[in-house]
Amino acid sequence: MLVNLPDKLYYSIGEIAEAFDVKTSLLRFWENEFEVLCPKKNKSGTRKYTPKNVETIQLIYLLVKEKGMTLEGAKKQINQKSKLVSQQDILIKLEKIKSELKKISDQL
Repeated sequence: MLVNLPDKLYYSIGEIAEAFDVKTSLLRFWENEFEVLCPKKNKSGTRKYTPKNVETIQLIYLLVKEKGMTLEGAKKQINQKSKLVSQQDILIKLEKIKSELKKISDQL
């Protein structure tokens, strides 16, 4: 699903709901159901969604609304994806460390 949002640092819950054509209550429900979806809140409790939150909502929307997965199935899918991403991040960091250590070793 292509989301039509302007480039901003933060989006309101209304903007997100309009972009995905869902009710704000559904977004609040998904926030309770999916641990990975946690928008920032200001002192008055107003939710501010980041572009990363929008990507997470896109994934949830795709799995639940378009593919028809259950919430439990979508949670498992998202958890597997986040584990893979974190493993890839670790591998990238280790490769950088390895190259730095090799440079140091070559200098000695």
